[in-house]
Amino acid sequence: MNKTNWQKITVSPQATILQAMQVIDLNSSRIVLVVATDNSLLGTLTDGDIRRAILNHNSLDSAVQEIMNPNPITVQIGTPLSMIRSIMEKKDLLVMPVLKDGKVIDLIQFKEFFSKPKIDNPVLLMAGGFGKRLGNMTKSCPKPMLKVGNKPIMETILISLIEAGFQHFYISVHYLPELIKEYFGDGSRWGVDIEYIYESEPLGTAGGLGLLPNLNNDLPLLVMNCDLLTKLDFASLINYHTVSHSDITMCVREYEYKIPYGVIETKGDKLIGVVEKPTKSHFVNAGIYVVGQRALQSVGRNEYLDMPELINRCVSNQASVQVFPVHEYWLDIGQYDDFQQAQDDYIRNFA
Repeated sequence: MNKTNWQKITVSPQATILQAMQVIDLNSSRIVLVVATDNSLLGTLTDGDIRRAILNHNSLDSAVQEIMNPNPITVQIGTPLSMIRSIMEKKDLLVMPVLKDGKVIDLIQFKEFFSKPKIDNPVLLMAGGFGKRLGNMTKSCPKPMLKVGNKPIMETILISLIEAGFQHFYISVHYLPELIKEYFGDGSRWGVDIEYIYESEPLGTAGGLGLLPNLNNDLPLLVMNCDLLTKLDFASLINYHTVSHSDITMCVREYEYKIPYGVIETKGDKLIGVVEKPTKSHFVNAGIYVVGQRALQSVGRNEYLDMPELINRCVSNQASVQVFPVHEYWLDIGQYDDFQQAQDDYIRNFA
């Protein structure tokens, strides 16, 4: 990585978490370097650090120095690449700052050791819905085939997943399945494998899991709704699920809303405070999941089941269910206004 590029992912210790998120999203770097004005390395802030901060409800206006790692692993200039690769493999590091006299002069990325990422986990794209909320737009066209920019929504999703390294895909279909299969075929056009799961009757957002063939490995399955556009770091999601030893990992999105009234706080019949037009925050389902083999095998063939029901079932059975916050670009194309928004967003994020 040349000097100009690594300098694009530096921030000052006073920069906000939100500013660091914007740097990571803009440069697809998964990390920012926290440096002084003379490029002395003060710490690092990774994509994972930010997601943990979001889960802990840290304010995005907080300074990065409050959550950064002040003692990152680094190497000195002149360290052989073979040694750097060995350290990165043992420590599971994606990037390694190179220092000279405590100052950053380079950044080694683990992907530089390989020509192309490869993720063996299978993917299930849920494309069987009717898309009724979009009215006449989906009367003769399934929602995944609606064009955003110059491509069907699902093609943009597929390309994003292929670029992340996925190669084996299943597509669950029900409504107008022939239009989807005719366009995507067996996946050879994109150099991947695509198989189809046919729901003779709608089975809900998780019922298609019960129709999957026996997978030839124990790898967890990535499941994604086909009415989403996102720049989510899918490799980080898979890694998070794996290291968490989770049965299901649900991607969540922080949703804020403002109550347009003064909220009264009481204790019995006594008023103890008034909060004027407070903003509330909750995590909402982002429509992307990683499902382990134990959870997969709990879904019966042709069983009608929605994802929330499957997740609640797993929780009731003491299974491990984790959440993975999405701070990257994400849009659920549910309503007509969302579809129009997607047209504008496509140019900035996917064109």
